[in-house]
Amino acid sequence: MTSRTVLISGAGIAGQTLAHWLSRHGLRPTVVERAGTQRSSGSPVDVRGRAVEVAERMGIMLKLREASTDVTDLRFVNASGKRVGRVNVRAVRRASGSREVEIPRGDLAAILHEASRDHAEFLYGDSIATLSQDEHGVDVTFTHAAPRRFDLVIGADGLHSQVRRLAFGPESGFVRHMGMYVATTSLDTPADNQRDVVLHNTPGRLVSVHPSRGRALAFFVFRSPAVPGFDHRDSSQHKRLLTEAFAGGGWQVPELLGRVRAADDLFFDSVSQVRLDHWSHGRVALLGDAASCVSLFGDGSTLAMAGADTLAAALAATPGDHRSAFRHYEAAHRELVGPKQRGIGRAAALIVPATRPGILARDLGSRLWPLAAAGGWLGQRLPGAGNATGREIVHARSTSPTT
Repeated sequence: MTSRTVLISGAGIAGQTLAHWLSRHGLRPTVVERAGTQRSSGSPVDVRGRAVEVAERMGIMLKLREASTDVTDLRFVNASGKRVGRVNVRAVRRASGSREVEIPRGDLAAILHEASRDHAEFLYGDSIATLSQDEHGVDVTFTHAAPRRFDLVIGADGLHSQVRRLAFGPESGFVRHMGMYVATTSLDTPADNQRDVVLHNTPGRLVSVHPSRGRALAFFVFRSPAVPGFDHRDSSQHKRLLTEAFAGGGWQVPELLGRVRAADDLFFDSVSQVRLDHWSHGRVALLGDAASCVSLFGDGSTLAMAGADTLAAALAATPGDHRSAFRHYEAAHRELVGPKQRGIGRAAALIVPATRPGILARDLGSRLWPLAAAGGWLGQRLPGAGNATGREIVHARSTSPTT
C-alpha cells in the first residue's frame, strides 16, 4: 500500500518534530515554510516534561544539553540596578527533580531540523494559498510551487495560522488577547553576566536581559488592552507601541529602547491564547500554537514536541482512519494543554505584577521558591504535600510565545 502523504505547514518546533515521527512511522511528510531558511533567532525556551522523553527517543537529548544555556540565577533589580530578589534556578530544578534544559529557540529548531531533514521534503520560501478537500484527499495550491494533492494537511504554523484561517475561519473567532504584549530583540553583544537573567519590573511592565549563549537578548512585556488596528507584521507600529509603553523607565530601559528603534529583527506580538472546539476539520488538523497557543507562560515548545509525538503515534495506530486518529490525538493532548491555559493568571502575576505591592511581594517571596519547588516535587508523589507555585516563574522567563 502507498504510504500516506502529509503536508505540514510550518517548519518550527511542532512541524519538524511531527515530520520526524511521521517518517519514523512510515508516512511521507512534506513541510512548507514561509521563511526562506531555518529561523536562527528567538528567545530561550524550555524542553521539559513530556518533551524530554520525546527528545530522548529521537536521540537528540545530548545535543540539546550541549547547546543549553548556562543560566543559574534569575536576578530582580530596581531602577538603580540594585538586586531586590533572586531565584537560584539550579536549586529549583534540583528541588523539583527536573531534567529540563533551557536552549535558544534557534538552536532547538536547528537540532530538530537535523533530525528530520533527511526524512522529509522541505519547501522553503513558500506557503499554502488554498485548500480544497474531499472524501479522499486535499488539493493544495501554493504561492509558488505547483499544485499538489495530499492525504492529510497539518497546520503547525503558529498563532497566526494560515491553515487555520483557510480550514476553520477568520483568526478573530479563535484568538483571544490576554491583556499583554511581548517583544524580543537581539542585542548582538554579550551580557555582562553569562549566568544571570536580569529582570526589572515597574507596575504592569517587565524588561529583562537574558545572556542566551553569548549574544544577549532583550525581552519586554507590558500589560495593555487590545490595541485597535494592531498588525503583527507592522514593525514601525511595534517600535512606537514599545517606546510609548516604556517611556521614562529606569535601569537600562533608555539604552534598550534605543536598540529597539535601530533593530531589524524585533519580534512583537500580542500575548494570546487560541481556543477551538475541535482541532480537526475533515482531513485537516492543527498542531502547536495553531491549535492551542497557551500564551507566553505556557511551555509552548514543550507542548509542541509532545503534541507532535502524540499526533504521529495516533496516525500510525489507525492507518486509513484519520478521523479516529485526530480524535485520539486531541483528547490526549488537551489533558496537557488545558491546565496551562487555565494557569496564565498566576504566571502573569509572578512575572509581570500589576502593582508596586505585587512587585514587592514577588521579590520578597523569591527566596522561598526553591523550597516551594521541592514541595511541588513531593506533592506529585504524596498527595496534599505541596504545590509547585514556586516553579512558575522559572518557566515563565524569556520564552518564545510561538512554536
